[in-house]
Amino acid sequence: MKTKQSELQEIKPQINSIQSSNKISKKGLNYCQKKHLETLITRYTERTKTSKQQMQAYRSVLADPRGLEGFYPLVKEMVYPVIGKHASGSRVWDIDGNEYIDIVMGFGVNLFGHNPPFIKEALEQRLEQGIHFGPQSDLAGEVAELVSELTGMERVTFSNTGTEAVMTAIRLARAATGRYKIVRFSDSYHGHSDGTLIKAEKADGSGSVPGYPGVPPNVALDVLVLDYVNPQSLEIIKAHEHELAAVIVEPVQSSRPDLQPQEFLQQLRELTKKSGIVLIFDEIITGFRVHLGGAQAWFGIKADIATYGKIVGGGMPIGIIAGSATYMDKIDGGMWNYGDLSYPQPEAEMTFFSGTFCKHPLAMAAARAVLKRLKSEGPTLQQQLNQRTSQFVKTLNTYFEADEIPMRLANFGSIFNSVRFKNSASSVSSDALEKRQLINLLLYHHLLDKGVYLRSSLHALSTAHTDEDLDFIIQAIKDSVRELQDGGFLPSNSDKLAKT
Repeated sequence: MKTKQSELQEIKPQINSIQSSNKISKKGLNYCQKKHLETLITRYTERTKTSKQQMQAYRSVLADPRGLEGFYPLVKEMVYPVIGKHASGSRVWDIDGNEYIDIVMGFGVNLFGHNPPFIKEALEQRLEQGIHFGPQSDLAGEVAELVSELTGMERVTFSNTGTEAVMTAIRLARAATGRYKIVRFSDSYHGHSDGTLIKAEKADGSGSVPGYPGVPPNVALDVLVLDYVNPQSLEIIKAHEHELAAVIVEPVQSSRPDLQPQEFLQQLRELTKKSGIVLIFDEIITGFRVHLGGAQAWFGIKADIATYGKIVGGGMPIGIIAGSATYMDKIDGGMWNYGDLSYPQPEAEMTFFSGTFCKHPLAMAAARAVLKRLKSEGPTLQQQLNQRTSQFVKTLNTYFEADEIPMRLANFGSIFNSVRFKNSASSVSSDALEKRQLINLLLYHHLLDKGVYLRSSLHALSTAHTDEDLDFIIQAIKDSVRELQDGGFLPSNSDKLAKT
């Protein structure tokens, strides 16, 4: 659930360091640390040996960025994803037969855990009916109605992914306003289309450039990338209001769940409404998780268009675009009736939207099951899960603080970030940052080795996680920290006493 963009940003400096890997392979490590590292690598690679063998066997044909996650020369032998075999409830099993308590939960997809019976039943029923793409989906209307009811949005349409949903939302804003520039904020993630893989060249938003090779420079000309929750960003938006079609925002950035800027969002809503700029909320992650009505309901702010995905698909690929009829009508010409003189907008006023697999029969069946369950459960489901997650985070942070461990967790509802160093201040030396990066990676592999499935990214709890599961995770983190202390990577209590 951490954003793919932020994952790639983490990988980039690691890849850059490959060129000098021979120079830094043992840099700064004492005997105790080297021994700890060698022991962990041996133990972990033996435990997950089939995952490693399979990644190596198919690397020449399978181009997959997940194979690079966590690349660092010192831990190269452990750089491969755990390959899953099956999953149920709060657990997953890999192809070596290892069992894990899963806190990735499909990058936020599995609110109800893995393979919940009510979704499985809905999919089985749909499979019996066949998978048809020519005729209109018999469930699309009902699913759209449920989305509208829960989110308060007027009209709804479906795509296959969150990236497609964001692309469509931006196109609708441009079609409705006749403007083409958009604003996005640094450290946000809105999918992997060219139009959102743009970064700031200057802090004041006066220049934007492609964020990655292959993104055309001309695309960046229509994107302003500004600092999130910076009052100056509002002034820049105001200065460009005459040419801006939309401002797209992750209300709570997946890379910063501790940053929950209600006041800034309120100011942004007021400014965009006054300027005729479309406000787009990217709720792919927050939608239906923190609140039935998503972050909009949580903060009491109504966006013009919102995008949804993940949870609502029940494990099937889906993207949803929902919003005011003013903008959504650009897809199909708007409301009209049979038996009277009404008619849709002229084709010239509409934009293009299509896709063979949009409204996929299995996705519609799963989404219907999820939305009906969310509606029947009511707000209690989110409230209880949010509270349990907050308590889980508080318990760990209390432990970190009491033992002076320089790590912290933060959560927004039932999503929370990875356990890692609490900051990387600019005043910290490059060697110190490199060591922090190594410790984060070691902690990650220690937890995998102990049966906690995670990624170097954002995580989420589900209704399938039990109190015993959370106790297991907490103990695994404590045990991993203790091993890192014994290995000389984190200061131990005796080290702290020696300094007093």
